[in-house]
Amino acid sequence: MQLGINLGYWGAGMDADNLAVAQEADRLGYAVCWAAEAYGSDAATVLTWVAAQTERIDVGSAIFQIPARQPAMTAMTAATLDSLSRGRFRLGLGVSGPQVSEGWYGVKFDKPLARTREYVEIVRKAMSRERLSYEGQHWTLPLPGGPGKPIKLTVHPEREHIPLYIAAIGPKNLEQTGEIADGALLIFPSAEHLEDTAIRHLRAGREKAGKTLDGFDIAPTLPLALGEDKDVTTLADTFRPYTALYVGGMGSRKQNFYNQLAQRMGFEAAAAEIQDKYLAGDKDGAAAAIPHDLIDKTTLLGSVDRIADRMKEYAAAGVTTLTLAPAGFTLDERLASLRAGTEALERAGLA
Repeated sequence: MQLGINLGYWGAGMDADNLAVAQEADRLGYAVCWAAEAYGSDAATVLTWVAAQTERIDVGSAIFQIPARQPAMTAMTAATLDSLSRGRFRLGLGVSGPQVSEGWYGVKFDKPLARTREYVEIVRKAMSRERLSYEGQHWTLPLPGGPGKPIKLTVHPEREHIPLYIAAIGPKNLEQTGEIADGALLIFPSAEHLEDTAIRHLRAGREKAGKTLDGFDIAPTLPLALGEDKDVTTLADTFRPYTALYVGGMGSRKQNFYNQLAQRMGFEAAAAEIQDKYLAGDKDGAAAAIPHDLIDKTTLLGSVDRIADRMKEYAAAGVTTLTLAPAGFTLDERLASLRAGTEALERAGLA
């Protein structure tokens, strides 16, 4: 099992620290550094900045939002980043959510599975440097009846095949991800529930494509907080606002994929209470309603030995790249968490 690092969003006042974290992850031998985007910093610019100041670590988009870019533009960006980084780019895609898609980009959040499938097909075709023509439900290239003609990408990516990941949560999206992608980006993963909530659906998709999970990268992101085992409850409490935001406030009442995931992990009553309070404006109440077990099962908390034991559980569940989001109020604390990750991986015998 390899380790990755997720820098999250740029522009939150820790930009210099984020670069230092990426550089330390590079030095420590982490496999990949991911950057996110929502409606603030864009991931492509951040990844270019990081790639220019690191040497070995891959850089990956987690995610490029599908409603933000035409697929051919994504292919151009991926090819350019792969070229500039000398073959270190990983392309992560996702549909975002209805609030961002429709509120920020003005793109209707409908038929996300069909849109993702067409998007991936176009991106792959463009990156292969074929002349681009496509007839689908959501995209037709070139536009009929006009001056457009099939053209091909002029940039040569460093590699013939750039790894393509999809951020997936729901069963149908997971199955399609297994079918059409090279890896899956997961969030709020519980090792105990990973087979039922994710991997069996990914496996079904791979089987549909005539493949197995061999070579398919299962890459969940977990926050990591280093401390004494006796302080695990306190460490978990630092993630209450984060968990409340996703389980309670992401999307709408009917379309909150993270809330639905918490329900599938057995936290149905708590998920409903968290959402009710969050949507009513009681964010503190929503955070207080989160069961400790929900946080503990979806984060890495405590001593290096405790974290190593949890890493063994994730590896046994089928995780191939464990992406860490190291917590800390200072750069030194975040770097200590980063180093604890590599130490834990070694103690677990997984390095």
